[in-house]
Amino acid sequence: MAALKAQPGGELRIMGSGVLIEALLPHDLIDEYLLMIHPLVLGSGRRLFPEGSPPVSLKLLASEPASTRVLIATYRAERSPGR
Repeated sequence: MAALKAQPGGELRIMGSGVLIEALLPHDLIDEYLLMIHPLVLGSGRRLFPEGSPPVSLKLLASEPASTRVLIATYRAERSPGR
């Protein structure tokens, strides 16, 4: 995946694959997160960043409410020096 990301061209996007995201996280291969946040509290379920995953610092780039009460938020992963 790192070699594919290094090639010139368009963006690589993942839609709805938590398993793939979990595989890419430890290798620092995700630049942006587009989250659709629903106003519903369930109390449990699958986490975006599972227990034991490396810490990720995110900067909010944009947020926009949709007509369906969903908040669409775009975050950029901020890398520490040397990464």
